[in-house]
Amino acid sequence: MTTTAPRIIPTFKGPAGQEDMPYLLTPGPLTTSRSVKLTMLADWGSRDIEFRQIVADIRKALVKLANCGPAYECVIMQGSGTFAIEAALGSFCPSSGTKTLVVANGAYGDRAANILERIGRPCLKIDKGDSAAPSTEEVASALDADPGISHVWMIHCETTSGIVNRIDDVAKAVKERGRVYMVDAMSSFGALPLDMEASGIDVMVSSSNKCIEGVPGFSYVLVRRDMLEASKGKCHSLVLDLFDQWRGLEANGQFRFTPPTHALVAFHQALKEHEQQGGVAARGNRYARNAQILIKGMQDMGFTTLLGDDEAGPIIQTFLTPRDPNFDFEQFYESLRARGFAIYPGKLTKRPSFRIGTIGQIDDKVMNAVLEAIGDVLREMKVTDLVPLEA
Repeated sequence: MTTTAPRIIPTFKGPAGQEDMPYLLTPGPLTTSRSVKLTMLADWGSRDIEFRQIVADIRKALVKLANCGPAYECVIMQGSGTFAIEAALGSFCPSSGTKTLVVANGAYGDRAANILERIGRPCLKIDKGDSAAPSTEEVASALDADPGISHVWMIHCETTSGIVNRIDDVAKAVKERGRVYMVDAMSSFGALPLDMEASGIDVMVSSSNKCIEGVPGFSYVLVRRDMLEASKGKCHSLVLDLFDQWRGLEANGQFRFTPPTHALVAFHQALKEHEQQGGVAARGNRYARNAQILIKGMQDMGFTTLLGDDEAGPIIQTFLTPRDPNFDFEQFYESLRARGFAIYPGKLTKRPSFRIGTIGQIDDKVMNAVLEAIGDVLREMKVTDLVPLEA
């Protein structure tokens, strides 16, 4: 006999479109607008002229949003953000002769290094643990010490902790030394400023279900055209070959393999709403307000943030687990979800924690409501000591 989980009927009624499902306070998937959801009610043929025009519009809009200029191309890849990461690493990172430097300060930097190792591409790693920011001086010193490093890979917002790395400062050091600079902007693109051409970023990857506020299903790589052309035949994978994917899109506007049609149409609508609402600046400001409200409210209750105010970005916030013996994360999580809010467990390796995302189709009303819900749950659990649990 099988059982099904009880249907969630949130007690908080926020923006329209989320009446019977929890708000996703995560770094993606995230809460989307009603209009984005509605676009997925229609079926699309992947070879239809209208659908191919949507794909072309998306590629053009992403190049514009990243301030790429005419020397860059956008290649869409089926699959989650990690698919695009492996596609980029496998298409552009050297297989011999030189190596890639991965600047890691969390799970996603570590994942990039693991991918390179798995596919047999030489790499080095600056390992800052899971909550410390790498400095420009550290990257510059590593490049000066090893002329064999030809490529540098770095995360913009590392959602293990929520820290935002100074990619522009590092870009200057990398480009001054004539190296290729590759950025994982998975959780930041669309909300934090990014100017690929001005900064000298050669490759950037992101996905559909982050700050543009689309749904999961595809990811994309923005890359200099000359690098893309030079990658012909170099990818370790048929499916993840960015050159072949680009060549197909350029030839007839079609994907080599079945595309996630509903996700692409939803993203097309999300891009329109992103622009109508004020673009990167407005999106980033809303998320920043969400983060400020959440952090202040949690600190007022007695919670401790992992990061200082000058380190935490507006994407996701990490809070240290209270030492109170009555605090149980699974109960905390389920009680919040029953009230209409889904949060994330911690991803730190050294300190017990949990995370609350501040991106998606949410606003100050939602953030104030989740704070009220957290207070209710703590009282229900009889949690009073919010001093952090020691590692």
